Amino acid sequence: MARATRIVDPGVMTSDSSSGSEDRADAGLREDRGTRNFGWSDMFVRPEDDPRSDVGLLDERATLVGYLRDYRLTIELKCSGLDAIGMASRSVQPSTMSLLGLVRHLADVERYWFRRVLAGQDAPWLYRSDDDRDAAFNEAESDPEMVASAWAAWRDEVRFAERFVHEASTLEMTGVDRHGQAVSLRDVLVHMIEEYARHAGHADLLRERIDGRVGQ
Repeated sequence: MARATRIVDPGVMTSDSSSGSEDRADAGLREDRGTRNFGWSDMFVRPEDDPRSDVGLLDERATLVGYLRDYRLTIELKCSGLDAIGMASRSVQPSTMSLLGLVRHLADVERYWFRRVLAGQDAPWLYRSDDDRDAAFNEAESDPEMVASAWAAWRDEVRFAERFVHEASTLEMTGVDRHGQAVSLRDVLVHMIEEYARHAGHADLLRERIDGRVGQ
């Protein structure tokens, strides 16, 4: 019978044939990381200083824009206070996902949908390539300059997207995706909310694994 293999830390594999050994390893890991807490005392910002929306959004455009803005801010909050090593820390093997990888990936996603599809610009990928579609993650390293460059690229793409949406006359306007299909601004905004919501969940787990911070 094959022995059970468990990942207990990035890059470290252990094998145990008994569930008792596994339970003791898990208990030791939890003890090393401390007690998992959730509460206002461990929030990234005080509730009254939270930059995300806390009021009702009254129409469709405001709702879509508001939710997307809040998810963008959540990604920034989840990365706050980390150095380059923390930003580049990966989850567990074989995944290459890291917070830095997420920022790079989201810069490419923003760029594709708003510059290429909706604005019709000739805007090549910043990180993804024909040889490696996951280069945003695979090539992320704990280099302070790389981290600063990724944030600058992401914020530049977000500024373009926000300006584009603000100036668009209607949510019905369309662009053409790489498959030749027409896509409306409404569809893109809904997709971007979905994209950020998924990756905000990844960011929750990545940040907790780095320093135990949870919530918000």
